[in-house]
Amino acid sequence: MNILGILNHNRRAWDQNVDLGNKWTSPVSEERVEKARSGDFIVVLTPTKPVPSEWFPPLQGTETLCLASAGGQQAPLFAAAGATVTVFDNSPRQLDQDRFVAQRDGLTMKFVEGDMANLSIFAESSFDFIFHPCSNTFAPNVLPVWRECYRVLRSGGVLMAGFTNPVRFIFDDERKENGNLEVRYSLPYSDLDHRNDKHIEDVINAGKPLEFGHTLEDQIGGQLNAGFLLTGFYEDRYPESDNDPLSKYLDTFIATRAVKP
Repeated sequence: MNILGILNHNRRAWDQNVDLGNKWTSPVSEERVEKARSGDFIVVLTPTKPVPSEWFPPLQGTETLCLASAGGQQAPLFAAAGATVTVFDNSPRQLDQDRFVAQRDGLTMKFVEGDMANLSIFAESSFDFIFHPCSNTFAPNVLPVWRECYRVLRSGGVLMAGFTNPVRFIFDDERKENGNLEVRYSLPYSDLDHRNDKHIEDVINAGKPLEFGHTLEDQIGGQLNAGFLLTGFYEDRYPESDNDPLSKYLDTFIATRAVKP
């Protein structure tokens, strides 16, 4: 499957997730939007931990790109807090969730459909702030994502990113779900390398997104090699209510804050 095939598959999968009510597709409440108008808001890059308030630049009038971040959750809060927001996502139905909130709450946002690794629609130095939550798991190559983020950010601009620790991808999925952490896969990981494994074949045939486990060298080193300076870091895990076997033992998600010099 080529890049276009992956994009098309994952677009359909996330469109379907909206219809299924996936928690990352549920629009933010009117109450939270109203609070954000006074600067009182909480957003996440990873499953549970709020992004520290000191990580944010002043948002009033800040050109903000919510990258692969549709779903009606983060972008409306930034817009309510005064940012000039562009939401960029591969899924039309996810973008529709942001359109819904914008119309409901009288917010102004721009909506652009596309591939997170190709931001050619935007000129160099177009944004002051990029918010990129855990979504590059669905990109086959993360290095172009960092290079494009660097290109479209202005000097002094901030990139906040969340991503998956690749340790999540080394275990046999089917056994992991039953609590048996059996190491099976090597890194970097790609669903496409294991399409003949019945469990993964079933996931693909069911229309779930294709996933890719990028190394920390590509996730963190990739940002540094693109030219960013890292200024913040924390780890996170799934909440106890998710009954995730790995989260009983360690954090498996990472958030970083980086600045373009």
